[in-house]
Amino acid sequence: MLVDSHCHLDFPDLAVNLDELLANMRDNEVGHALCVSVNLQDFPRVLALAEAHPNLFASVGVHPDYENLVEPQAAQLATLACHPRVVAIGETGLDYFRLKGDLEWQRERFRQHIRAARLCGKPLIIHTREAAADTLRIMAEEGADTVGGVMHCFTESWEVAQQAMEMNFYISFSGIVTFKKATNLKDIAKRMPLERMLVETDSPYLAPVPHRGKINQPAFVRHVAEEIAALRGISVNEVGAATTRNFFKLFKVA
Repeated sequence: MLVDSHCHLDFPDLAVNLDELLANMRDNEVGHALCVSVNLQDFPRVLALAEAHPNLFASVGVHPDYENLVEPQAAQLATLACHPRVVAIGETGLDYFRLKGDLEWQRERFRQHIRAARLCGKPLIIHTREAAADTLRIMAEEGADTVGGVMHCFTESWEVAQQAMEMNFYISFSGIVTFKKATNLKDIAKRMPLERMLVETDSPYLAPVPHRGKINQPAFVRHVAEEIAALRGISVNEVGAATTRNFFKLFKVA
C-alpha cells in the first residue's frame, strides 16, 4: 500500500476526472492521498474533497508564490486546521526562484504558518526553492521542530536534508527522482533513512517517468516508490510500507 503525501486534486485538470483518478489509485494500491491547500480562497474545495472521501485528507495554508492577497494570520490558520479532516498546515515556505525583489512579506507569511502549526499542534508542509538557508533559519527561529513536518518535493542538498531531519522533519520525494539527470537527488534517496521518508506526486505537476510531460495523478506515486526501491536495492513493498507508516505517524491519522 502507498500514500501520495502531496497532491492537488482540487485543481481543474484533476477535479474534472476525480472518479477516474480515485479508481486509478485503487488499481495501483495507493490507499490515501493528502490534498494540499495553496490559498484560503480555494480551501473550501480542498476540505470538501476530504469530507467526501475517507481516504483523502486536507491541509490549510497559502503557498509562498501567491502575491497581493490578504495575509493569513496564525490564529486564523489554526482555527481552520481544527477541522478533523485537516491534518497539516501548508503548503508554506519560501520561493526565491519564481519571485524576486523584497520578499520580506513571504518570510513573514512563513512565520505565521509556523506559529499556526504550533498553536494547533499539527505538522507543517514546507516548500523551499532557492531559499534553503532562509527556510532553515526561520524554521529554527520559530520553533518548527516542536511540531515537525515534511520538506515536500525535496530537491535540495544532503546537508539541507540532514538539518531538516534534525528539526523533526521528513523528506518527501516526488517524480523528479525518476528523471535521468536528477543524479544528486537519486543519491539522497539512497542515503535517506527509510523511517524519515515520504513519497508524493505534487500532481498535476511533475509526472514521473514513464509519464513525464503528462498530467500527473496520485496513482503515479507508485513510479516514485519503484525508483527509490531500485536505487536502494529493496522491494517496492518495503518502500510502500515504510512511507505509509511514516505518513500516518507524522500526520497523526488513525
